[in-house]
Amino acid sequence: MTKTDVTFDSAGIPLAGQLYLPETPTAGPRPAIVVGHPGSGVKEQTAGLYARRLAERGFVTLAFDAAYQGESGGEPRGLEDPAHRVEDLKAAVSFLTNRGEVDTDRIGALGICASGGYALAATASDHRIKAVGTVSAVDVARQFRLGANGTQDPAVFQSMLDAAAHARTAEARGEEPPVLTLFPETAEQARALGGEHGAEGFDYYRTPRAQHARSASFFTWSSIDRMAAFDAFAPVPLIGRRPMLMIAGTRAVTAWMSIEAFQLATGPKELLWIDGAGHVDLYDKKQYVDLAIDKLDGFFAEGLGPAA
Repeated sequence: MTKTDVTFDSAGIPLAGQLYLPETPTAGPRPAIVVGHPGSGVKEQTAGLYARRLAERGFVTLAFDAAYQGESGGEPRGLEDPAHRVEDLKAAVSFLTNRGEVDTDRIGALGICASGGYALAATASDHRIKAVGTVSAVDVARQFRLGANGTQDPAVFQSMLDAAAHARTAEARGEEPPVLTLFPETAEQARALGGEHGAEGFDYYRTPRAQHARSASFFTWSSIDRMAAFDAFAPVPLIGRRPMLMIAGTRAVTAWMSIEAFQLATGPKELLWIDGAGHVDLYDKKQYVDLAIDKLDGFFAEGLGPAA
């Protein structure tokens, strides 16, 4: 397997990606998988891990940084724009259609965390994507509106919209707008603010376990009002007869979102539960990732055709 740095365009914004190519001989072009990263993540973290592991199984894979984040272009930095995130995935598919190593009729999508929701929305409206998988899927808009566990007081999001409106006004007046800090200073603070889910996120993104200099530490407040009316799951019925696999941990507080999306699908679908895993455990913990990769390998081999 070889890894190559690549760039491609997404609605006028240059995206930075890493293309993984299997080195084993093959008779012709291979099936390929676009891999999207979690909210605040970068391609060097869990998206790159899954891309590498699937390339080792014979798939061409592409992990990339979303617009406005990581090594990709776009201003303002730290913008999480759901509509553009969906566009990024489609742009990644377009990039793969121009690679001679790729069979353009056998392209799939894999989304992790927030990209799980984005991948479902992209697949629903882009028929070039023949199969879609998710790991710890989240609709980022639902998570902000309702909380990771779905029980957040609606007043919390209303106050966030107030802050987003204030930030837009400040920017319009030529002032430096405030930003939404994603992680507090300590694990204890993260647990106090977000419970076990917050503590798990802190342990992944803000410790040597997976910390990366380009991983987002904040979102612009304008990200919040862009999320307000977004719904990653509403288009799921449009996926139709294309196969869908969702993978979630039995301990994940976000698992209700995988269930909700799964129930909307009308075609071939499977929801795989990984016993004992939390939401973030599926990002990098080998005993859980191994199970996910084995399942994804079989799923994409069936949905896209064998990798070798």
